[in-house]
Amino acid sequence: MSGMPKDDAVRKSDEDWRAELSEEQYRVCRKQGTEPAFSGAYWNTKTKGMYLCACCGQELFASDTKFDSGTGWPSFWQPVDKTAIGTHSDRSFFMTRTEVHCSRCGSPTARPPPARGTVSTRSR
Repeated sequence: MSGMPKDDAVRKSDEDWRAELSEEQYRVCRKQGTEPAFSGAYWNTKTKGMYLCACCGQELFASDTKFDSGTGWPSFWQPVDKTAIGTHSDRSFFMTRTEVHCSRCGSPTARPPPARGTVSTRSR
């Protein structure tokens, strides 16, 4: 796994995460659920600014690196800082994908399509 947790890593119990996050945020961010494509608040926005981790608030992606991947989730071609994210291989569903997660709290932010190498956020 790349992108080791930062010195200010956020570590909370499952009970604490459940109390702090909405039901949907908890399902997506802590239980690796998937927000339905084309449904989130950020998939089609053009608003300038910074995309933050929904769990810990760490800056992950700048809006000027966002592009339309056609996936229905916000997609970015680079993180705001290479230490802001970590990755690991996800071999579920009979394929290998690279999962991108927040380096501070471990919340998954994306499973980019391997052929494109893009970063698509989920529920951010």
